[in-house]
This record gives sequence, structure tokens and C-alpha cells, in this order.
Amino acid sequence: PQGGRACVILPPMPAQRYIVALHVDRALARKVPRRRLTSLARRTLAAHEVATPAELSIVVTDDDTLRELNRRYRATDAPADVLSFGPDGGEAFVTPPDSPRQLGEVLISYPMAQRQAEESGRSIAEELEHLLVHGNLHLLGFDHQGAAERRVMRAREEALLGRPAH
Repeated sequence: PQGGRACVILPPMPAQRYIVALHVDRALARKVPRRRLTSLARRTLAAHEVATPAELSIVVTDDDTLRELNRRYRATDAPADVLSFGPDGGEAFVTPPDSPRQLGEVLISYPMAQRQAEESGRSIAEELEHLLVHGNLHLLGFDHQGAAERRVMRAREEALLGRPAH
């Protein structure tokens, strides 16, 4: 694997055909609940009735990587907790003709997630799940620029995570 990342591609669930590729920096490999995250990603796609076959990529990495991507693509020189890149956001994904549709990539900063988990009183697994759902919802067209959009997105996040809305 390139860039010191371990990659786990779990087979698609038989009835759904959602392919989730999870890339985790080697230094974080034992800290990331891989099956929990891939299962949640698939549930999120199924809940929004995303057409199949479809493929989603998830990367769990460090602050420096997200800081560089945030600087390069969002002109913000600061680390981010989660970034989402979809096929409509710039360069097109190149895929063979009969490949699953590429939904995009969700990148999560593990150190940022860890800090936020400590601040919020959540476990690191819960914070990673929250960030994954948040990033997935962005790929599915949700946003939080205005108060109404924020409420809708927050309610969707809480529903997908099985938590009561605040």
C-alpha cells in the first residue's frame, strides 16, 4: 500500500452492492474500528437509496494530510476533522466502463477526531462514526451553510447514528 496506509476492501453485502474501501494509516491500524465504519457507511448509503453498484472510499489519516488538502482545495490553512471529495467537485474519477459508480472519498483526521471525542465525552469510535456520516452526507448532497440546512443535516446525522436529536 502507498503512503504507509493499510487498505481493507470488504466484499459488498449481497443484496446491496455497496463497495467500501477503507484506507487507514499504518500507525492507526489497531485504533480504527474498520468493520463498524464500513457497516455504517453501507447503512448510510442504503438509507438514502443510493443506486447500486456504488463505491465509496474512506481514508483515516493524520492532521497534516487534512491540513494540506484543506489548504489546496478549500484555501484554508488549517487541519479539518473531515473532508469529502465527490466526483462533481473537480477532476473526474476515471473508471473502467463496467465499474461501480464512484461516490467519492471521505477523509477523516484521527488526531482531530480523538481531540473532539475527548471534548464531547464520546468514545473515539463514536466520533469517527459521526465524522464518517457527516462526510457521507456531504457526498449525498447535504450541506450546513444556513440554519435550516444545519438542522436538517444534524437530524439526519443523529437518525443514522441512532441518537436522539438535540
